[in-house]
Amino acid sequence: MSRSLRVAIVGAGPAGIYAADILDKSDADVTIDLFERMPAPFGLIRYGVAPDHPRIKGIVTALHKVLDKPNIRLLGNVDYGTDLKLDDLRQFYDAVIFSTGAMADRQLDIPGIDLDGSYGAADFVSWYDGHPDVPRTWPLNATSVAVLGVGNVALDVARVLAKTADELLSTDIPDNVYQGLKTSPVTDVHVFGRRGPAQAKFTPLELRELDHSPNVEVIVNPEDIEFDEGSIAALRASKQIDMVVKTLQEWAIRDQGDRPKRLHLHFLHSPCEIVGEDGKVTGLRTERTELTGDGNVRGTGEFHDWDVQAVYRAVGYLSSHLPEIPFDHTTGTVPNQAGRVLDIDEDQVPGVYVTGWIKRGPVGLIGHTKGDAAETIASLLADADNLAAPAVDDPDAILGFLTERGVPFTTWEGWGKLDAHEKSLGVPHGRERVKVVERDEMTHISRS
Repeated sequence: MSRSLRVAIVGAGPAGIYAADILDKSDADVTIDLFERMPAPFGLIRYGVAPDHPRIKGIVTALHKVLDKPNIRLLGNVDYGTDLKLDDLRQFYDAVIFSTGAMADRQLDIPGIDLDGSYGAADFVSWYDGHPDVPRTWPLNATSVAVLGVGNVALDVARVLAKTADELLSTDIPDNVYQGLKTSPVTDVHVFGRRGPAQAKFTPLELRELDHSPNVEVIVNPEDIEFDEGSIAALRASKQIDMVVKTLQEWAIRDQGDRPKRLHLHFLHSPCEIVGEDGKVTGLRTERTELTGDGNVRGTGEFHDWDVQAVYRAVGYLSSHLPEIPFDHTTGTVPNQAGRVLDIDEDQVPGVYVTGWIKRGPVGLIGHTKGDAAETIASLLADADNLAAPAVDDPDAILGFLTERGVPFTTWEGWGKLDAHEKSLGVPHGRERVKVVERDEMTHISRS
């Protein structure tokens, strides 16, 4: 391509930033603008990872180096679909990549799911991570809680619920979250998976972290440690699964300690009803399941009632439909071929691409999005010579467009100001940072 390529990426989480990095490192002459709905970058790292995960949050260091690059520009506090649309982006860019991730809860269709005290895990995660678009309070009044699901998000939710607020004070949790957790009366957290321990989806590191709290006793029922031929095959095929199972086996046979709070891990229990009274959660009913030989399970007709006053649904995330972009509501993804967006007739939508969870669904760890982004960027570069040139030639024209529309956008330099401010809030308390929650305050500090 003889002219410089201009690319817009919608979503400045790990997927979008990885895509920008790979594109910047290519041989193409390219400039990249990252649009982010939040006033701050980093997406899932800032608003989807539990605050007591410093190792995972260390990924920010690598993402920071990408956003420091001269050919990459961050435009935050810009909401695609409201502040600008696809036709607007096409005026200024050769191509648009959507990397908006997945932040909504996947539904679970069982009786009682709409009772007061039944929550989606994503909403709770957004609350404890200080997301500006959720309420500042959370109803923490249950002494016994159920968490449905055996992925990393389920363990994050269970761990945050079970730990004391003071244990989390060394993290970046906002004051409203600390105060809310401090009043929580919870003593028991029950995590339920409908299949066996070899089918659990969490990672060994995430699992072992449960046992690091001096205040939380992790309990596994020996009767839940069962395997079939499919389970044995999974153990032999995956070192990670083998490590998870060995940890669970060790916990199942050890003597129970006397830590004041208890976190119970239950396998082979399928949630079938949330029990309620006067519109509020009073219990959970599960059906005991049995392995069928291939790692799947079937119901046994044996039911258990659990005395819980709150239920958290952690059965997966779901992406949201983007305006003017084709969307498969069944899979929660944008139809695509190697990152090229396809319309209803399965024809390529010119100059429009996807990467990350909006492309492949909310599966895999953060690092898995690198390979995903590489595939999408390869498709974009292969199409480069056939991309329609944008109508507006000036790279800075988008700034005037947003200003004219009254969009108080933030920048990478603005993030530096907010970053420094949050760190300064932590200094008097011996903390690395205290996260600012309010969108207006974040935007004001960033634009000051």
